[in-house]
Parts: sequence; structure tokens; C-alpha cells
Amino acid sequence: MNIKQVSEEKGISADTLRYYERIGLIPPVNRTNGGIRDYTEEDLRWVDFTLCMRSAGLSIESLTEYIRLYSAGDETILARRDLLMKESEQLAKKLQRCKLVRNVSKRKSRVITKIWSKEIQS
Repeated sequence: MNIKQVSEEKGISADTLRYYERIGLIPPVNRTNGGIRDYTEEDLRWVDFTLCMRSAGLSIESLTEYIRLYSAGDETILARRDLLMKESEQLAKKLQRCKLVRNVSKRKSRVITKIWSKEIQS
């Protein structure tokens, strides 16, 4: 699958895919004899993983470290697990903050609705 096809399938630009590869968010993609990127199923799994993790707010630094560890082989399994567990803890904290903000927003919306309703009735 070439970069245009991946871009269309995943809903991200070809520039973003190139950037992710250049900075190490996805491992290097094999090229055809003509220099065209040729994405394999494994490459697509890395793209999906990266998109998932970035959408959850993981930093580029954490993801590139994970890729570096993965590329170093099985002796880094525990380090990868630790990195993902640390990120999971950070996501849990972020989720709690988001829930708090959501609750505050809902309360404020109710107050504003009450005020607005009273003004209309006046």
C-alpha cells in the first residue's frame, strides 16, 4: 500500500505519515525500487498504534522511546511495559481532570439556563 492509500484509509495527510516516520513514531517503511513507500500490514499496525496513542495524548517523546525500545528487541519488554504503565497512570489522571471539567461545565450550564429562563419570563 502506498502513502496516498494509507493517508486516505487512515484519514491523515501524507505529510503527517512522512513526519511520523522521520521522527521515529513509526519504524522506517520499506521502499519500492522506485523509492515509493510500500506499507505492509505491520507498518499499518504501527500507524494505528501511533494514531491511537497520540489521540489519547501520549507525547511524541514517549512514543519514540517505545519504538526505540521495541527495535532493541525482547530484552526491553519490561522497560516497554513500565513505559506503558506510566503512561496509563498519566492518562488515568488526565481522565479524572476531564471528568471534573465536564462536571463543572454541566453545573455552569444549568445555572446559565436557569438565569436565562428567568430573564425570558420577566
